Amino acid sequence: MECEVWGAADGETIGIVAFREGWIDQLYVLPQHQGRGAGDALLQRAKAAFPGLQLWTFQKNALARRFYEKRGFIAIKETDGRDNEEREPDILYRWQRAR
Repeated sequence: MECEVWGAADGETIGIVAFREGWIDQLYVLPQHQGRGAGDALLQRAKAAFPGLQLWTFQKNALARRFYEKRGFIAIKETDGRDNEEREPDILYRWQRAR
């Protein structure tokens, strides 16, 4: 699958987002740069490209879950992790642009 990849920089690359139609495959900001707007800017880039997006995150990743929920993503499915590479319980989120 081909993804569009964008980065955030502050003298060095501090975060990336990789997305394709309907999906965010990766969103990562270095821990020391979190909470300063880079993740939000990267997420907004993906949201501007498509009217709806989905993404997976681990259930135990409370910071990521709060981040996505504050930005309009809704949890739609939880799994026990048996189908992912890490065998870690995960959660599927969906965002839809308001009409």
